[in-house]
Amino acid sequence: MDRFLALAAFATLAGFLAVLAIEVPSGDLIAVIVLTVALVGYDFVSSSGRDRND
Repeated sequence: MDRFLALAAFATLAGFLAVLAIEVPSGDLIAVIVLTVALVGYDFVSSSGRDRND
């Protein structure tokens, strides 16, 4: 369930940033958006593989 919520949050953030990049097509803004999505994607992949002992 936690992975599903994390994936939903990632998809929501990526969707919002995609709309922003499409509506305001500035090179610097797109570079920041790509970097942001890459870092969030890396965090999602690296943290979703671990089993937590809660």
